[in-house]
Amino acid sequence: MKYLHTMVRVSDLDASLDFYCDKLGLEEKGRYDVEAGRFTLVFLAAPGDEAAQVELTHNWDETGYGEGRNFGHLAYQVDNIYEICQRMMEAGVTINRPPRDGRMAFVRSPDNISIELLQKGDALAPAEPWASMENTGHW
Repeated sequence: MKYLHTMVRVSDLDASLDFYCDKLGLEEKGRYDVEAGRFTLVFLAAPGDEAAQVELTHNWDETGYGEGRNFGHLAYQVDNIYEICQRMMEAGVTINRPPRDGRMAFVRSPDNISIELLQKGDALAPAEPWASMENTGHW
């Protein structure tokens, strides 16, 4: 048995690709437009880790999804949690759970999918502004 991908339904494909690729740093690995079914599938992966993919499913006629909390989160290991959180914050992404401990943070996609970011190896030493930053919303 081998893990293939996690599927996430998205209501705005362009906004989702901006978030997952431009802000989070995933790369597009494949795209399939299915005219008969009126949907698009886009497969994404972290650089150098193509075995673990996220499938964005965009149903063309969907006008929006409710926030279903039965889906937990996607998790990605990162080389420097402070750098990625800073880059994402500067790009307009809310850091819902800041990396106060130098190890873990949570952000959310445009469709409110929780993304957990985990520091590779040992936690980084606590640093500002993260150490004193409050949570925003929920994840």
